Amino acid sequence: MSADKNKTEIGEKGEKLAAEFLAGKGYNIVALNWHYKHKEIDILVYDGDWLVVVEVKLRSSDYYGDPSEFVTLRKQRYLIEAAEAYLDTIPGAPEVRFDVISILGTEGNYKIEHIPDAFTPNP
Repeated sequence: MSADKNKTEIGEKGEKLAAEFLAGKGYNIVALNWHYKHKEIDILVYDGDWLVVVEVKLRSSDYYGDPSEFVTLRKQRYLIEAAEAYLDTIPGAPEVRFDVISILGTEGNYKIEHIPDAFTPNP
């Protein structure tokens, strides 16, 4: 199996786990893997009136750090730009929040951490 294919499968697994977790918490899932140009939002959900942009990070170990630490400033800017593009496609202007789902472990033994309001766009 190629490294890219393995990375894609891991990403899809993490996103599936995160979507199930959020649905179980009562979030209304709007979209999975929403694309804008070359950017992608892993999950878009509503939490009440809030539109939530969710970035998912799955790692098998924390040897190199917690998965949430991989949501860099560059990645945050990328998500903010994609969220702005998504908002242009819907009526109204909901409040937007950026959450991170950090998943650590391997098949059958995952620890899921939800970090609401993980970062905010600078005005």
